[in-house]
Amino acid sequence: MGQAAKVLQLFKTLHRTRQQVFQNDPRALEAARIKINEEFKSNKSETSPRKIEELMKIGSDVEVLFRTSVIQGIHTGHNTLKLVPRKDLLIENVPYCDVPTQKQ
Repeated sequence: MGQAAKVLQLFKTLHRTRQQVFQNDPRALEAARIKINEEFKSNKSETSPRKIEELMKIGSDVEVLFRTSVIQGIHTGHNTLKLVPRKDLLIENVPYCDVPTQKQ
């Protein structure tokens, strides 16, 4: 796959992730859309393969960060938020144990 195709694939992936992460939040959807488009436009004329790879790494890291770390909050009253985590963020909670297990 050529480098231009990889860049386009990352662009599309970022927008798909944006739509999932900021679902039902038009302000955040629009802000993320504008920021993604601005970043890609500002680096549109980049020709150095090393710099392009570096920018692609940053873009893929941002996509992972969106997917794994962003939780929506809805204002429900004065100084209160209702958190709405996506199903892919919910993981099993493994209890912490202070006492180490003995080797047998």
